[in-house]
Amino acid sequence: MNDRSAAWCLLTEFTQSESLRKHALAVETCMRAYARKFGEDEGKWGITGLLHDFDYEKYPTPAEHPFVGNKILEERGCPEDIRRAIMSHADYSGVKRETPMEKALFACDELAGFLTACALVKPSKSIFEVEPDSVKRKLKDKAFARGVNRDDVRKGAEELGVPIEEHVTFCTAAMRGAADALGLRGHQAAGAT
Repeated sequence: MNDRSAAWCLLTEFTQSESLRKHALAVETCMRAYARKFGEDEGKWGITGLLHDFDYEKYPTPAEHPFVGNKILEERGCPEDIRRAIMSHADYSGVKRETPMEKALFACDELAGFLTACALVKPSKSIFEVEPDSVKRKLKDKAFARGVNRDDVRKGAEELGVPIEEHVTFCTAAMRGAADALGLRGHQAAGAT
């Protein structure tokens, strides 16, 4: 499970929802960017992001996710540090976040979903139109993307040791770099880079 193509096959085996697959890709993208920033293993961090919710569609309850996924990953030979990071992204799992990879996964998960929501409400549906100030305003709007836990977004940046504004800017830039794969290039921003 150190191979990205094997990780993608596992994700698609368990996740049929296009939006959940794109969420996995968004978290992978942010994780890879943070791995580069921190001088860590980009492949390992990316796979961790890609697989963090692979079991969620079939096993969505707190009693099941990510516990069932952890067992599946263990059976398939996934390294313990990846499994531990995935377990730690759920506060209720009881696994405390200790390593930079664990902290980055928690920090990127909710924010990637929120940034996607911010892009999809833009007229062009483009991540290139998402600006940090508007993200901060939308974080205060409890009615917008109400499924995103704002406390987790703030706590994630704090645990990672990055100011929230910097974290938003960094992840937005990473997601812009993968806009096509994430389906967030948008209509009018087709020429943007």
